[in-house]
Amino acid sequence: MPLIIVTGFPTSGKTTRAKQLHTYLTERIQTAPPSGSAPKYRLHLISDQTLSISRSVYDLSALPAHTRSANASEKDARASLYGAVKRALSDRDIVILDGLNYIKGWRYQLFCEAKAVRTPSCVLQVGCSRERSRLLNEARLAREAAVEGAGEARREGNDVDGDGDGGNEEGAYEPANWENLVFRYEEPNAMTRWDSPLFTLIWEDGEEQAKQVFDSLWDAIAGDTRKVVKPNQATVQRGRDAGGDYLYVLDRETQEIVKRILDQQGDEGGNDVKIPQSGANGNEELVVELPAGKKIGLPQLQRLRRAFMGLNRGGIGLENVGNLGPGRIRKSFVGYLNDAFENYG
Repeated sequence: MPLIIVTGFPTSGKTTRAKQLHTYLTERIQTAPPSGSAPKYRLHLISDQTLSISRSVYDLSALPAHTRSANASEKDARASLYGAVKRALSDRDIVILDGLNYIKGWRYQLFCEAKAVRTPSCVLQVGCSRERSRLLNEARLAREAAVEGAGEARREGNDVDGDGDGGNEEGAYEPANWENLVFRYEEPNAMTRWDSPLFTLIWEDGEEQAKQVFDSLWDAIAGDTRKVVKPNQATVQRGRDAGGDYLYVLDRETQEIVKRILDQQGDEGGNDVKIPQSGANGNEELVVELPAGKKIGLPQLQRLRRAFMGLNRGGIGLENVGNLGPGRIRKSFVGYLNDAFENYG
């Protein structure tokens, strides 16, 4: 079912909003079906925390400049998230992906995965100023340093200081890592299909505003008026028949004519080879006039055939019009060969 991609600056409150959305959708799913029937949807919350992915995988500060673009640990982390999303997506599942999701190419990949299973997707952007996010990260670093100094492992997972990112077991980002992630962040754009529809919640939004945004999000992904997702027509393979795949028909018809020429020409050439026409003019015969006294071998015929195919590849999509069907291809190829053989020396 629908895929909801949560995005925003690091330590901007994404996890808090994702959990609020999870609670809202849980209640909405339970109240949506008629009394006594099973819920229509199942709900999944996927994040770095649920998959035990450390935030250190995004840290490029320790890598040489020329190897940062090939950060294997970050790519492995995204592969784990992608696999979890792909396993969960179905016609009965709503998936919330809580994370940075800061690369537009990554969001496009997720959009394509949702489209492949014909389910809607949307983006929830959590808005928070850069300065506020930095202060929250610094506060977490100070808190973790104090806990570490006392010899305790920070595994509480509770937002005790009200920093807006509750349940974040992984804690803070190293300062250089945080700066790098903010620098690399690519804002979602509602004008692009992979970031649309785009919903936004800012730091200051309270429960009432959050509920309004969640209501709109529900209508977009699971409401009665939600947009029907159509499969990508460009990925539908064309059938290999006379009315389906023009290049296949072009190859088949020209190969057949070449075979007939090789089978019927005399030892010294000069024969006229008769080619039966196809289609509505099936009783009509075409004639290939071979040069007198010269036998045309397979290499020469294949060169002429490839040249003819190169000239006629532009007929893709016009085979159903009728003027580029098998009969027309045969007639054109025979005429092309006769012109070539007339000047054959």
